[in-house]
Amino acid sequence: MKRGWVFGLLAASLLAGCGPSESTRTEEATGKTVTSETGSTAEKKVKVGVVFDSGGLGDKSFNDSAWAGVQKAQTDFGIEEKHVESKSVKDIETNLMTLADQGCDIVFAIGINQKDSLEKVAAQYPDTKFAIVDAVPNPDLGLKNVRALLFKEEEGSFLAGYLAGLVTKTGKLGFVGGQEIPLIKKFYSGYAAGAKTARPDIEILPAKYTGDWNNVDLAKAAANLLFDQGADIVYHAAGRAGLGVLDAAKEKGKFGIGVDGNQDGVAPGNVLTSMIKHVDEAVYSTIKDVKEGKFSTGEVVYDLKVGGVGLTEMEFTKDKVGEENLKKVEDIKAKIVAGDLKVPSTLEELAAYKPQ
Repeated sequence: MKRGWVFGLLAASLLAGCGPSESTRTEEATGKTVTSETGSTAEKKVKVGVVFDSGGLGDKSFNDSAWAGVQKAQTDFGIEEKHVESKSVKDIETNLMTLADQGCDIVFAIGINQKDSLEKVAAQYPDTKFAIVDAVPNPDLGLKNVRALLFKEEEGSFLAGYLAGLVTKTGKLGFVGGQEIPLIKKFYSGYAAGAKTARPDIEILPAKYTGDWNNVDLAKAAANLLFDQGADIVYHAAGRAGLGVLDAAKEKGKFGIGVDGNQDGVAPGNVLTSMIKHVDEAVYSTIKDVKEGKFSTGEVVYDLKVGGVGLTEMEFTKDKVGEENLKKVEDIKAKIVAGDLKVPSTLEELAAYKPQ
């Protein structure tokens, strides 16, 4: 009898540790835990998990931008966070599952390379919320717990290309991408269209792709080839590897254009501008929705109109750009926002694009 009593007490204790007791409940809409005996409420901390993309923290780009959104949510909402950096693609699925197993209310997959893993894990954890940046899960899977955070990279890149077209002295521009995939071709398409709009006779040298998001040396070598071929401005969309492009610009006394985060300070005076992609805002607003019980699935698109993409303030180059060119950039931006100018997002649309 005594052993049975102890076993029953232990089982009750373990069950209590797995979830709320019978006298408590969690209200989804408010994110508060309510104690039935007293009616008192206590804020329920949102638990956030993040699996960073290749390149990890410190890339001064995509991952750092996402991390800034998490940090802001920590300050504003007092969230709990757990994050992990995957050493390789094969680690992603395990990392996503681990965060879901640890009871995270939402798990972020930062980057398109996590799409396949996310689809598998989200299907296995239907009660966990997920969000992925730059990818849309296969609709045939019928996932009801995933939000896709998407961006109009082509619109921000159009402004970068337009500015480059106004500033270039050689009339030749370059582009260095990471992987040669549709997402990165969105950056290139907008960039080339913007440059042609500013200067119809511009020459866009054949794009270079590193095939690697982390290899700074490969990106630097690619940029040096473009500079040696006459380009005086090179735009990169290559993650951490793209820092090599900015390093090459500094050594050559040319201009690089940064991406995702504000990279103007990486090589002050040699980074013409950076095409900001507000992953931070996408992550922050998604966490806010979870906290307020407003989380929805499907696609959320961040474009130029809502400030999801854009250029920096050009702290170190504004004097080189000049007020007249800055005004031209603002004017062309207004046309895009108003819907009067449709920016191409594919190579096919770029081929058919006629500068306005």
